[in-house]
Amino acid sequence: MTTRFNRCAVPVLLALLGCTAAQAQIYKCTTPNGSIEYTDINRGSYCKAMDLPGTVVPAPPRRQGTPARVPGVPAPVSTPGDFPRVDSAEQRARDADRRGILEDELKTETQKLAELRKEFNNGEPERRGDERNYAKYQERVAGMRDNISRSEKNVEALKREIANIR
Repeated sequence: MTTRFNRCAVPVLLALLGCTAAQAQIYKCTTPNGSIEYTDINRGSYCKAMDLPGTVVPAPPRRQGTPARVPGVPAPVSTPGDFPRVDSAEQRARDADRRGILEDELKTETQKLAELRKEFNNGEPERRGDERNYAKYQERVAGMRDNISRSEKNVEALKREIANIR
């Protein structure tokens, strides 16, 4: 069990520790980045055992029989019975509004992408007068490539969102 506390919580921790029975050792770990962690596991050279005579917080008991959750997989969500529902006509209207907004955004982003590609000129945009230094020109070209890539990803994402609408 690992619990992180800020410095203001230390007096509260010490007060709570006075109310419990001694069963395990508590370590105060100051990580290299400066954060402080109180734990019942010695995590290395940056952890020091705290001298709390007779006042140690016991670890909670391990759960038996509950399946382990897979990280990154959300738990199934059940809708409560009193949760407000939207009738299908209202939902279709909302979906239609959403589709219209996304299609407008897609149109705008597609136009922006076309302008960026035209200015990019297949990797050889025209040099400006303030770009006498070739490194400045290359920096601008790299920025243009990044903008084109970002715009292409936006177009793809908008197309996916439109496809996901019922």
